[in-house]
Amino acid sequence: MRKIPIAEGEYYHVYNRGNNKRDIFLKEEDWARFLFLILFFQSPAPVYNVSKFVSNFIKHRVFNISRKNLDKLIAARFVELNNFALMPNHFHLTVRNLTSDGLSKYMQRVLNAYTKYFNAKYGVSGHLFQGPFQIVAVKDDRQLLHLSAYIHKNPRELKDWRNKEDAYSWSSYQDYIGTNRWGNLLAREIVLGQFANPPEYREFVKTSPAKEKLLEEFIFE
Repeated sequence: MRKIPIAEGEYYHVYNRGNNKRDIFLKEEDWARFLFLILFFQSPAPVYNVSKFVSNFIKHRVFNISRKNLDKLIAARFVELNNFALMPNHFHLTVRNLTSDGLSKYMQRVLNAYTKYFNAKYGVSGHLFQGPFQIVAVKDDRQLLHLSAYIHKNPRELKDWRNKEDAYSWSSYQDYIGTNRWGNLLAREIVLGQFANPPEYREFVKTSPAKEKLLEEFIFE
């Protein structure tokens, strides 16, 4: 039984890491596959030929799903993805739960699909992730903003991406400070709407103590 109740309309910090801290992304197509899942599994609408969309992303940096299918997905979604960062052995998301059991269904679908793909591809079995996904309820706007900064600062942990997180492909930071690559699949407004413009948000992320001080206060519980 999960200790934290999941309420309709509320925001949550969602995270998990590889079992025994193992890497969960080994090749570019793994990163792209998980990115596809967190974006396009926001609704129960079935998506076929995932490998084809991932291959298109590897070649052209777009998944190329039809507008008709995209509109159906958005109309039926049970969660709203607000921001994300994928790291070699873990991930962080901010997600708004839109239905009573939407978040649970979303994460179960994403993690099960990715584990099945990973195990089949690499000829392994068993648990890929370190237990059930973890969540922290977002209590107010201050926490939501600093959580966003914390997530978008995560790539700084990587040697090759120190102070270059604005160009990191596997996070939503570039979608906040520039053009949103994912349109309505990424709901930025709850965060960006509290700033005059994207450069102001960028400065907030740069100066936010979320990664250092607020980590202990409310990013994890």
